[in-house]
Amino acid sequence: MHFARNSALAGLAVFPLAFAQTYTTCNPMDKTCPNDTGLDSTSFACDFTKGKSALASWSAATGTSLTYDGTKGAQFVISGKNQAPTISSDFYIFFGRVDVTMQAAPGVGIVSSMVLQSEDLDEIDWEWLGGDGTQAQTNYFGKGNTTSYDRGTYQSVSSPQTIMHTYSFDWTEEKIDWLIDGVVVRTLMYADAVGGKNFPQTPMRLKLGNWIAGDPATNAPGTIEWAGGDTDFSQAPFTMYVKTVSITNYNPAAEYEWTDKTGSYESIKLVDGSSGSSSSSASGSATQLKSTAVISNSMNTVAPTSSISVKKAQAQDSAAVVASSNSSSTASTLKSVISSVSASATSAAASASASASKSSSQSSFASATSSQPAQQSTNAGVSNTVATGLFSVVGAAVAFFIL
Repeated sequence: MHFARNSALAGLAVFPLAFAQTYTTCNPMDKTCPNDTGLDSTSFACDFTKGKSALASWSAATGTSLTYDGTKGAQFVISGKNQAPTISSDFYIFFGRVDVTMQAAPGVGIVSSMVLQSEDLDEIDWEWLGGDGTQAQTNYFGKGNTTSYDRGTYQSVSSPQTIMHTYSFDWTEEKIDWLIDGVVVRTLMYADAVGGKNFPQTPMRLKLGNWIAGDPATNAPGTIEWAGGDTDFSQAPFTMYVKTVSITNYNPAAEYEWTDKTGSYESIKLVDGSSGSSSSSASGSATQLKSTAVISNSMNTVAPTSSISVKKAQAQDSAAVVASSNSSSTASTLKSVISSVSASATSAAASASASASKSSSQSSFASATSSQPAQQSTNAGVSNTVATGLFSVVGAAVAFFIL
């Protein structure tokens, strides 16, 4: 992430630093899909220091094998190439607060992530680069829209690879707050996301994990640049710790039903599992529920994950080649733990001007872990608001989303 401020970037073709989720098993905006399984209670909490029993409401991506520490919790270990340990909640929430107490993995080119994602490609992200000991990155995407590149920010945090912090999302139909240790560090208002069009607003599940962005064999040059350089596997293992997770669901339900293809929160119906009855959309209810819900301030969350589909990555890589005067950056084949998936990240082209240059940033956490990538670029002159790199060019992306 340091490279984002490097003057050498001025001569580089613009490359995507963050990849938004571009794959879903069933997009409700395209066709009728099964209801999302909901969290039917207001609150959920798990303590990974207790061991494997804490995984009761989670699904692990193929190839993921967690170990546990009595003090630090679940250990997401990368010991070699083509690894991306990830877990996904078995339920979705419809507006709410997520608090995760965790420690990011160290290592240049290693990305730790926490992400909320929906079936129509809404996404809210936290990500950390293993080689950056002073910052975390935030990002968001609405309905998979990657047409603008000014959504990401860098947020200061002390030694995220050696100190436990609590990272959080507080998400309502009006705004999203990103928090570190209970302090709001960023707020996105509904109206500021293209009048709500790009505002994440549909039921989402939580994904946590880490992946390798610094392996030249499986990542495009732009991805490696964003991640800080090549990963030195002689320094492995690279371990991310997740101690506790606390979730408050502002609209509890057994299921969430998409009543049309608009992707609007107003189209979502809450389905009561006991009676099978449906209530009208939760429009306006998130704020009301929030006032009565018990919200744990002792734990805050960070979200991991964004992934990129192989075809999307290849298309982006092609565009980057043209934009950078035939200076191509082709992403190589990434084999995931469960299946061979070809993934490529791209190098987009950006010209730096004297007054303000934009650098694109995409973050992803796709892999057996989690998400699919998206691009973004921000004013390179602003130190705290830069394109965030939520980057994922992970080979198990498909497996991740199927979970």
